[in-house]
Amino acid sequence: MNAGSRLSVAVQGEAGSFSHQAALEILGERLALIPQRSFDAVFDAVTDGAAEQGVVPIENSLTGSIHENYDRLSERGLNIVGETQLRVRHCLIGLPGVGIDEIQRVASHPVALAQCRRFFAQHPAVEAVAAYDTAGSVIEMLRAGKRSHAALASRLAATLHGGEVLLEGVEDDPQNFTRFLLMARESGPVERATKTSIVFTLDNVPGALFKALEVFARRGVDLSKIESRPLRGRPWEYAFYLDVLGNPHGAAGEALSELQRGAAELRVLGSYPEGLKKRPT
Repeated sequence: MNAGSRLSVAVQGEAGSFSHQAALEILGERLALIPQRSFDAVFDAVTDGAAEQGVVPIENSLTGSIHENYDRLSERGLNIVGETQLRVRHCLIGLPGVGIDEIQRVASHPVALAQCRRFFAQHPAVEAVAAYDTAGSVIEMLRAGKRSHAALASRLAATLHGGEVLLEGVEDDPQNFTRFLLMARESGPVERATKTSIVFTLDNVPGALFKALEVFARRGVDLSKIESRPLRGRPWEYAFYLDVLGNPHGAAGEALSELQRGAAELRVLGSYPEGLKKRPT
């Protein structure tokens, strides 16, 4: 679905969500946002063609992987075509002109609330209320129009919807980064790729995983991530997810070819440019 020359992109949450912010970092302003209420809906929108691409979080530097999105990647047959690492900075957002001392209720996504426990410990009279989305909680707060209500979300959400940032950097830990993936039905250009994500299974024999990883070590190919996930319907069997650094036409590609010959199953989830590794400022 095209809006003129703009790219239609599905994200979980409303405009101003951190997924929206990640999409802007990857694609710039040339996107037409398609908000969805769930990650399943994002994958469905891209799979069905309602959106050309989709952005989903895959791991957080503090809480680890979003395992369900790994499973969805494996099951849906979409391709990773890009990524970014977003610094997650939570803002306390209220109605314009409201003071922090007036706030009695703060709504946000449960993950955002959990990442701001120190704020609630310092303000024990403030009630934390779970919502389906960070930016959505801003919209609901503004719609309710109550001076005692606030939300935790990005500065982008406040800017887009007309809220006022009462306090910035509410998160407990400044080293709070989330890695987001850009997905599409078609694969991206291999020439520009510096990372390849794969999922594979192995026969349950001694040394199988060692031999699988050895093909990379022998060639000096770096792995930036390895993750195992249980296989549905096959108790105590696992699929392995790897992020392999290097262009797939070089040593990384040679290692992948050798692994494919020895794996029970292997699927390339995508080859794409590696996102810049960001550090707190």
